[in-house]
Amino acid sequence: MTHHPSLTIARTITLLILIFNLISCSNNETETIDYKNSYKLEGGGNLVNAMVGEPSNLIAMIAGDSASSVIAGNIFNSLIKYDEKLNYAPELAEKWDVSLDQKTITFTLKENLFWADGTPLTSEDVLFTWKLVTDPNTRTPYASDYLLVKEASAPNPKTFVVTYDETYAPAIDTWASLHILPKHILKDEDINNTFFSRNPIGSGYYQLDQWISGQQVTLKANTKSSQGPANIKYLTSRIIPDTSSQFLELTADNIDLMNINPIQHQRVFPARKDLEQKINLYKELGNGYTYLGFNLKKEPFNDINVRRAINYAIDKDEVIKGVLLGLGEPVASPYKPGTRWNNANLSPYPYDPNKALSLLKAAGYQKNQSGLFEKDGKVLGFEILTNQNKQREMTAVLVQRRLKEIGIDVTIRVIEWASFINRFIKTGDFNAVVLGWSLSLDPDQYNIWHSSQQGPGQFNFIGYNNKEVDKLLEDGRKELDPSKRQKIYHKFSEHLLSDSPIVYLYAGYGLSAVNKRVQGIKTPAPPAGIYHNNYDWFIPQSLRRNEMAN
Repeated sequence: MTHHPSLTIARTITLLILIFNLISCSNNETETIDYKNSYKLEGGGNLVNAMVGEPSNLIAMIAGDSASSVIAGNIFNSLIKYDEKLNYAPELAEKWDVSLDQKTITFTLKENLFWADGTPLTSEDVLFTWKLVTDPNTRTPYASDYLLVKEASAPNPKTFVVTYDETYAPAIDTWASLHILPKHILKDEDINNTFFSRNPIGSGYYQLDQWISGQQVTLKANTKSSQGPANIKYLTSRIIPDTSSQFLELTADNIDLMNINPIQHQRVFPARKDLEQKINLYKELGNGYTYLGFNLKKEPFNDINVRRAINYAIDKDEVIKGVLLGLGEPVASPYKPGTRWNNANLSPYPYDPNKALSLLKAAGYQKNQSGLFEKDGKVLGFEILTNQNKQREMTAVLVQRRLKEIGIDVTIRVIEWASFINRFIKTGDFNAVVLGWSLSLDPDQYNIWHSSQQGPGQFNFIGYNNKEVDKLLEDGRKELDPSKRQKIYHKFSEHLLSDSPIVYLYAGYGLSAVNKRVQGIKTPAPPAGIYHNNYDWFIPQSLRRNEMAN
């Protein structure tokens, strides 16, 4: 059968006209959408977000990185959780009772709890998870909290009981952060090397649908969720290391949500009325800080004069203004500014190059003919490692410039997140890093700063060791009186600032951009942040993008 050329051309023209009309209609519809309408709650749809780094492992107790924790947090549950006002609230447990001596906690589980494969979830799973996290063969940085439990038991399927040797102030908090794992799947598995890390079965609002390495992780609503069904059917996390590329995808309507940088927040969005019409911006001071950390097991960072000199040589205000456009706060303790645990009497090291020079000379360094400090014929210099995060990269550049000005030779290397963590951080193979800590609400930081927490994969990877700090961290865990605890952690912060194992750089604001098609986000953001109730979000049918069915 042959085709007549004129008919083919005519059909092509007709098809093009139809496509043009569809596009025009689509554009007109986009332009006239009133996102302030009251949309009815409808289940379904696909929310697409962007992530800088790929998860390393969906078992949070093994992974220890934020990308893994974010994904795993949608798949698994803990016994309790934080509500929007940061108070404890039931999750798998319907209630918990603390004994009069404050040493025993009895958790009562909810009725009709199931894993995503339909198997009942019981207290045996909770007991199994506790045994797993405290097993010396499990490579986890979280074990120390749970090793304080003297005895754990599951007397019946709905009851889990833990007893401590001594009072332990952060006890409740620890059970809000431990993801409960399925015994029936993992009982014969090596938790450090199991298929489950990439094919998990949880009890949360979502379950894994597809993980394409280097591209995306897709979750789908778990119909057997212990908390009831989530409204949005699919959560797709696209792995886009470059935040500029993320932004292009956001403006092209290919993603719904991303963390934006200060330039985008302060300059780009205000100049783009088209973006303001379809995208909401959210701003909240995060529970964390960014820092320059030293490997204290390597020269020259074993010398306190060198560490303090570097601290004085860095202009923190310059970093906050230059990198964050002022959307950050100075930091002098490892706690969120404005909280009771933050020692308000402490101030960051001021920018004082002359003080830095005198400290380096006191450490035995002298300038060579190239203007660089050296000692015993060795130039004072080091490499800063950071991951593919534009803010951290820009921060490292400003740090490099200020240190070179006083005679310290600094280079920068940017590493993809998974390699950064596994190849360098977990092995201790680095000189200095620009990184951040996200912190829990409880002030306990034993896992990060106690000298016992320096093993492979543990959080004290910089090798900090101070006996007085160790004692304060131990005492802080046992003290139940909030005022006395406050004094302990204020003293701990004083030691940390004086020792300068890290340079506090800033506490930044969390800046999020979310397409207005996503409904159900609480405004203004509650203390727990906008993401605390993402299971309640929904995308009205009329606002969903056209996507191929999964």
